[in-house]
Amino acid sequence: MRQKPTVLSSEIVASSRLFRVEAVQLRFANGTERTYERLVGRGNGYGAVMIVAMLDSEHAVLVEEYCGGTDEYELSLPKGLIEPGEDVLAAANRELKEEAGYGARQLEHITELSLSPGYMSQKIQVVLATDLYEESLPGDEPEPMRVDRVSLRELSALAQHPQFSEGRALAALYLVRDLLTQRGVFPV
Repeated sequence: MRQKPTVLSSEIVASSRLFRVEAVQLRFANGTERTYERLVGRGNGYGAVMIVAMLDSEHAVLVEEYCGGTDEYELSLPKGLIEPGEDVLAAANRELKEEAGYGARQLEHITELSLSPGYMSQKIQVVLATDLYEESLPGDEPEPMRVDRVSLRELSALAQHPQFSEGRALAALYLVRDLLTQRGVFPV
């Protein structure tokens, strides 16, 4: 296993309501020194969840929301922050109710994904939700989200959809499709 670089110094060089930019001065095992910048959480975060909610053995729930990063309305999976004292599965069920108007009787943690580990520390927990029922909770979204669905057979087409660009969501959908196929739940 490779030796991690030595941290010579680190400092917050910029900060906003959501993000902090940290400059980290590193020395690698070969003596090379570099400064890396990375986005780090505000320090009070408890993580985030992304939910693959299955309406049936083939169709997953998508939601459409305005995304400030792209300045577009985008389709993605329901997701959100884990609140203090809340476990991953409870957070997933709450976010699913807030964003899509469904609850789930069965929840299963699938994996943890990062967005861009080269410069971001944040990770998201992927949860599979099945045996859905209708239930809504008020959320913190500024406007109601439109709920849509996607067939797990059409993921290649979804990746080409002009309103769908989130790589983590696509990876989560492929992982769940493979898992359900292995379990004999997803019809091949």
